[in-house]
Amino acid sequence: MKLEIKGLCQDFGGPAVLRQVSLCTGNIQSLVLVGPSGGGKSTLLRILAGLDIPKAGSVSFDKTFLPQNEMGLFFYRKQVGTVFQGFNLFPHLSAFDNLLLPLIHVHGLSQEQARERVREPLDRFQLSDHAHKRPAELSGGQKQRIAILRALVTKPQMLFLDEPTSALDPEMTAEVLRMIQDLKSIGTRFVLVTHEMNFARHVADEIACIADGEVVAHGSGKEMFSNCPSPRMRSFFESILA
Repeated sequence: MKLEIKGLCQDFGGPAVLRQVSLCTGNIQSLVLVGPSGGGKSTLLRILAGLDIPKAGSVSFDKTFLPQNEMGLFFYRKQVGTVFQGFNLFPHLSAFDNLLLPLIHVHGLSQEQARERVREPLDRFQLSDHAHKRPAELSGGQKQRIAILRALVTKPQMLFLDEPTSALDPEMTAEVLRMIQDLKSIGTRFVLVTHEMNFARHVADEIACIADGEVVAHGSGKEMFSNCPSPRMRSFFESILA
């Protein structure tokens, strides 16, 4: 993917959340957004995922501009997958049925087509033994991995992940991070917001550092961690990695 953002602005009736954000990546597979809490990372991700419309500016992936109207965004959202901090699984459905739901009701597959679609990724990510369980019977890591699979089984052009490990303990965090690493190994394109700096260093083709509603630094993972040009982000990295 090649992402280009020009002059992106966003507010929600108060102070600006994003201030003239501009960014141009290379042709990459993974972009990781890092920075202090409240800096605008999740707002930027929601715009990239087509969930919010910016007040100004433009976004393009591979030279195709994101729509800025609800009808256009409806079709765009069907082509991408989004995973949030909360799992957002339907509590009355099994994990298997949670995976079937978007395939049948949003993407129009038959029951049999949908069942066939979800079996292979359940096996690949070692979740088949948990497919019959409802969310209350799953660990936090298992629930988040099912949430990621729910986005993945629609065969999206791209995944957007907003701090998918923020509510998990270290062991469950490791499960989810391994899954994201596996997704990269099979060619999945994604934009990830995370506070897991060591993971960001290894999984990111490029890192964008977001603070105070601006991109304060951008480059390869190696560049950002070894020679970040932003004093604030150097301090942020040191505090997180200490």
